[in-house]
Amino acid sequence: MIELEGLTKRYGEKVAVNNLTFAVRPGMVTGFLGPNGAGKSTTMRMILGLDRPTAGDVRIDGRHYDRLRDPLKYIGALLEAKGVHGGRSAYHHLLCLAQSNGIPKKRVHEVLDVVGLTAVGRKKAKGFSLGMAQRLGIAAALLGDPRILMFDEPVNGLDPEGIHWIRTLMKSLAAQGRTVFVSSHLMSEMALTADHLVVIGQGRLLADTSMADFIERNSRSYIRVRTPQREQLLDVLHGAGITARAGGDGTLEVDGGKPEHIGELAAQHRITLHELSPQQASLEEAFMRLTAESVEYHAHAGTQAGPQWGAGWRRS
Repeated sequence: MIELEGLTKRYGEKVAVNNLTFAVRPGMVTGFLGPNGAGKSTTMRMILGLDRPTAGDVRIDGRHYDRLRDPLKYIGALLEAKGVHGGRSAYHHLLCLAQSNGIPKKRVHEVLDVVGLTAVGRKKAKGFSLGMAQRLGIAAALLGDPRILMFDEPVNGLDPEGIHWIRTLMKSLAAQGRTVFVSSHLMSEMALTADHLVVIGQGRLLADTSMADFIERNSRSYIRVRTPQREQLLDVLHGAGITARAGGDGTLEVDGGKPEHIGELAAQHRITLHELSPQQASLEEAFMRLTAESVEYHAHAGTQAGPQWGAGWRRS
């Protein structure tokens, strides 16, 4: 488990991380979300002892990272895929990590096989694509067979097969009872992968909740109804105390009702329905709504691109 308590990081007048308190628990995939500049990477670096907090505390299974003996056996992390000496082969990069952490040599072959790099294990890393570098970084994270895994943008550079593979891997690791903490900007993928969400904005905690609860709390759910007898159905719904409004595409949007009840009311009054479908916002829509006031950089649609670089941007 990863535990943060009042974690704060300042760079001069800039507060990058502001009093963060939350726990990343085992047995689930926890997604770590936030706009650019929210403080996600800084938080992850402090977890690993790469940056020192200005205030607060962060512990891994009850201990600070620098107090862990053989840290790769406790926590494996992918923060920077290209953080590999280009002159080393994938095999020798992993072997160096293994030898310095008391990990058996055979484990290098095992993780190369897990990530699909066995065939190129003896090739130098400088020739690797971004996707191959990501796989090598994931292999390094898995090397010590740790109970805690932390990934920052793990699907960068991966093709569809690779994205499906890393999603399945993370779910499998969580199912084994491990702690999996993953940061990503790819909302559609996070929606398929994460069980729990931690969301930050401008360094502050905005949400620490389940995926389902996050979407429900930060979006509008309604029932979309399409009928050629719209006015008649409106009268029936209002008479039953159900709120409905006209949608922009000729439909009705019904709040606070159940599809079965609406269908029964329509049948009782011989109203034909062409569509009766519950609508739920996506994770992306819920995220955008929650973090709207925390976005540091806003692009303006319709701004003409050209020599005035950055003319369509403003800092909020």
